[in-house]
Amino acid sequence: MPIKWILHWQPNPGTTVNTQILSEVSQCAESINGVKEGRWKTTLSFYKAMVREQAIANDFPRDFVGISLAEQPGKYFLVIRGQRLVVEAESSIQMIMEKLQSYKTRVALNFEGNQYQLGDFQLRVGKVVPMNSENLRGIVMEMEYVPISSWEKSREILGDFFELWQEALSKRSLPGHFVHNEPNFAEYGLPDQYGMQHTAIQYANITAQIVATSQSVQAPRN
Repeated sequence: MPIKWILHWQPNPGTTVNTQILSEVSQCAESINGVKEGRWKTTLSFYKAMVREQAIANDFPRDFVGISLAEQPGKYFLVIRGQRLVVEAESSIQMIMEKLQSYKTRVALNFEGNQYQLGDFQLRVGKVVPMNSENLRGIVMEMEYVPISSWEKSREILGDFFELWQEALSKRSLPGHFVHNEPNFAEYGLPDQYGMQHTAIQYANITAQIVATSQSVQAPRN
């Protein structure tokens, strides 16, 4: 499948994300001849173990991230960052976990927005909001290069495109910038050939960064 870079918006110190920034980023995609192709949505949940006996708890992950991706609604991806594991399951696993009551959903987030086509590239720009809420928690962007599925071979091409994108966005003088932190997929035992599990790991990583950024902004107020 095509390579994706998933990036998140890093606000400047003392600033926060807002809907105006999201609107400006979306307009920027259209200003560089991006053709709007509809909507997209990804859902991510943080799960926390409900096991109380410490001896049993040591045998199971204390927490993990579950991800439902727009491209494969019938699948559900579990990312256990502590043990560097990523597992692909059927979407019915969510009902099974709910009935067993072994893990509880701590936070559920929706990533949703517009999709744009720019030649061989595809951009997805969207907001991060808690499920059943419009409280903006972050801004994300999927940057996809369609012709190549090798992570290594696509790095330079996507890097060049990202520079062009940053240059176009810089003209709008927004209080922040997009950040790309490349995960070490080899730690999860994944090959160079890109797949949906690579996407799941990226979403788990950027969500942790968004949460950390949000907490650092809120800390002085507490």
